[in-house]
Amino acid sequence: MAPSIPEFYAGKSILITGATGFLGKVLVEKIVRCCPNFNKIYVMVRPKAGNPPEQRVSDMINTALFDKVKEENPEGMKRIVAVKSDMLESGLALSDEDREMLKREVAIVFHVAATIKFDEKMKLSYRLNVQALKEMIRLCKDMTNLEAFIHTSTAYCNCDQQFIEEKIYPPPMDHKRLDEAVQWMDDEMLQLLTPKLIDSRPNTYTFTKAIGEYVLSEEAANMPIAIVRPSIVGATWKEPMPGWIDNFNGPSGIFIACGKGLLRSMRADPNAVADVVPVDIPVNVMVSAAWYTAVKKPTTIPIYNVTTGGINPFHWGEMDLIPGIYKRFPLHGSIRRPHGSITNNPVVHEYWNIVCHKIPGYLYDFLLRLAGRKPRMVRIYDKMMKAMSSLEYFTTNNWEWANENTEALASIMSEEDNKVFFSDVRPLDWHSYLEHYCLGTKKFVLQEDMAGLPQARAHLKRLRNIRYAFNTLLFVLIWRFLIARSQIARNLWYFVTNLFVKFVRLTRLTSSRS
Repeated sequence: MAPSIPEFYAGKSILITGATGFLGKVLVEKIVRCCPNFNKIYVMVRPKAGNPPEQRVSDMINTALFDKVKEENPEGMKRIVAVKSDMLESGLALSDEDREMLKREVAIVFHVAATIKFDEKMKLSYRLNVQALKEMIRLCKDMTNLEAFIHTSTAYCNCDQQFIEEKIYPPPMDHKRLDEAVQWMDDEMLQLLTPKLIDSRPNTYTFTKAIGEYVLSEEAANMPIAIVRPSIVGATWKEPMPGWIDNFNGPSGIFIACGKGLLRSMRADPNAVADVVPVDIPVNVMVSAAWYTAVKKPTTIPIYNVTTGGINPFHWGEMDLIPGIYKRFPLHGSIRRPHGSITNNPVVHEYWNIVCHKIPGYLYDFLLRLAGRKPRMVRIYDKMMKAMSSLEYFTTNNWEWANENTEALASIMSEEDNKVFFSDVRPLDWHSYLEHYCLGTKKFVLQEDMAGLPQARAHLKRLRNIRYAFNTLLFVLIWRFLIARSQIARNLWYFVTNLFVKFVRLTRLTSSRS
């Protein structure tokens, strides 16, 4: 009889790359809380901004995400060990001592480290998403106790296909040729060639992730490997708390920009699926996939498409819920009241972009200059629109994913394991999830105190009154201009005012008779 998932992890040492990223943090927390008898979790971390790996790991675990596990498994927290490394360096910048230790002790590897920036330069994207993967394969091949190597990819790596199966597709380019090009070409030359290289793919992220999968099939075919492909990873659904999020990536940035009153128009197909998956779902699939790979020993590389669109779809048009949520739970210092429109028409979108973004941006900067302050709104809007344009490929197209492997994985797990490591998104209520998500951006990303809600709501009311006053003033000025220039406008004005006076007189006369 196969062991349960917590039993499988008992006594084993685990290696995680990308542990300080969003997905990696949730993965670490899940293992410590739900597989408490693990031996050690080694997290490969590079020094950053003068902070050594140990300090970065300490900062990571001293966040709200780990509050629950600190109560449930405080001893487990002490078994999280930082290992100094750098994914961009040869040999991952591991010391000889650390390399030998990892080769000797580690049984399960989760490779989560990657660059997920859509507009990343080709050289850096390739080095992080492909060459670092090759270094990890070399390291894992020398591990004497390796039982499972789980690679995190993306459901969009084969976005040139309309229907994406759970299989490895032919690579968009020979990775060996690209290896050579990355070595001798400078950034500028490689950047000029990038549109030709990525061809039908929208960015370097999906391009390099597709190559990375093929590298695994070619160079690590005999290893115990599985690939997990999440779609757009969003805030937590259930664990360790609803709505936890710590970054501006993906939907979070859109939500915050809307909540601040900055984003007023978004180009998207309202009927297209917004394939957002709560982060606890891919984390649970990763933990379960390692168990299955080690215990069942599949003969081919299992690939798991972790998506929601084919099971419990949510559409871009339903994003119109977001402004209402932020009106009930407003963000501090909003520029305008939350409002937004979604259109797939590029002409209509550009009109709203000019009216709602560019003109207010220049007006706001003009007022800042008058106040002797540095203008900033045009720059913010330009940056925001650049980010939004990089998302248009994903917001205006539709995909379908096979998920037989993901469903099969859940079907062979015990009832208890399915409760703890849940992956079924059918019960997910999107309205409730979005509300917790928006609250998460307020509490965890922007670090705003919920006790300040009354002040934030009062600020929103002031913004509403300012808008009403401005619109009234604008209407009066335009109308006065028309009256001064047009006899038709004057006649219409006199007709309306006379009609109004007669209505008032009639009302008074009727009331006096009664």
